Amino acid sequence: MKEQKWIHKGLITESLSNGMFRVRLDNENLILGYVSGRIRRSFIRILPEDRVKIEVSRYDSTRGRIIYRLRNKDSND
Repeated sequence: MKEQKWIHKGLITESLSNGMFRVRLDNENLILGYVSGRIRRSFIRILPEDRVKIEVSRYDSTRGRIIYRLRNKDSND
């Protein structure tokens, strides 16, 4: 059985080295996010102040994988 993941929306607050980012979730938690392979392959730029969807493991809620960068019009959801 595959591990269950939570999907949250958040805001990139800080860019760190090696594709790592500090992300403030909508519930005000601050976690460490890394870029998923699909985003890396598609050369999608992620900058501070971007809204993203992030996948967080139930076992380690301090880190997550950034799976989608929301466009400006999508960020109001």
